Amino acid sequence: MSSFHSFSGRLQVVVCVMFSLLPGLCAEPSLPPGVAAALENMWRPPGGNPPGMVWIPGGVFQMGTNDPTNEICGGPDTMDDARPIHAVRVTGFWMDVTEVTNAKYSQFVAATGYMTVAERKPRAEDYPGASPDLLVPGSVVFSPPAFLISLSNALAWWRYVPGASWRHPEGPGSSIVGRENIPVVHIAYEDAEAYARWAGKRLPTEAEWEFAARGGKEGQRYTWGQELQPDGKWMANIWQGRFPTENKAADGFSHAAPVACYPANPYGLFDMAGNVWEWCSDWYRPDAYELDLKSSGRKVVVDPHGPAGSSSFDPKEPGQPKRVQRGGSFLCTDQYCTRYMLGSRGKGAPDTGGNHVGFRCVASTH
Repeated sequence: MSSFHSFSGRLQVVVCVMFSLLPGLCAEPSLPPGVAAALENMWRPPGGNPPGMVWIPGGVFQMGTNDPTNEICGGPDTMDDARPIHAVRVTGFWMDVTEVTNAKYSQFVAATGYMTVAERKPRAEDYPGASPDLLVPGSVVFSPPAFLISLSNALAWWRYVPGASWRHPEGPGSSIVGRENIPVVHIAYEDAEAYARWAGKRLPTEAEWEFAARGGKEGQRYTWGQELQPDGKWMANIWQGRFPTENKAADGFSHAAPVACYPANPYGLFDMAGNVWEWCSDWYRPDAYELDLKSSGRKVVVDPHGPAGSSSFDPKEPGQPKRVQRGGSFLCTDQYCTRYMLGSRGKGAPDTGGNHVGFRCVASTH
């Protein structure tokens, strides 16, 4: 049933009409090889793919995830904010095959002169009570402690580094020379949005992002299947070793990896798990799914765009509105953060990037 449910409702009608001579097809549909792709493409926009993008056909899927804590490698997080699991319909769209790279962002900055949030001097009125020493351009950088610590305080492994930005990912003295194909990082929400506008694109909704990450499959734990390491192979850039003090880099990378180093999902999208977090356009609330269900009358939720910004709420940091982030990063681990799992949610303050936060874009058909 799962492959059929990845189609839109109108495709269901087409299937029943075209294959009405096959007994029971609409009750228990099972399409011949190749038919699924052909039907999806019936509503594909004319012409070729926009450069660097693939067509995501849209359809209905089950959004969210169950509690993974009792699973092998499930991690300690019950992921309550990713429930109730509910049916969502998204309209087809184009999506970047990879996260936006340093090379692509450099083109944008060269054409526009844009200056990211991390490159601007913070205003004292925006950060009341902040030390004057910190009111300088910079960003937060992962800084592993020298000894084991409690995982209850994430601030213990983050440090505000003056001069850190997309051009200098680890701070002054670092650069992106030779790292052109690595995702751009230290990107605040408005920095990602500015690039998207310049490129004639936009940031994905949370529902679009999850639908695309699933690749037309239902019930999988990861973008590649059910096992974290099929045949012992690492399928994404995440943390191996004791977090946050020891990264064994068994997957080949200790920081962000060049895009497309790991296999693509069934839609041809790379790095939809791990590597760097990706901004979505939705404002965050832990009860967003329940609110969507209520507004839809407990029916299929159609093209949700999240709650209003004025109602954004994170119980772990009240008073700080946040945007949704998806996919996890190279810092995610089953000891602390398993947000590389399908259906899981992340969030971040819109004015904050970090050396594990990037983005990719989508484009509508109209």
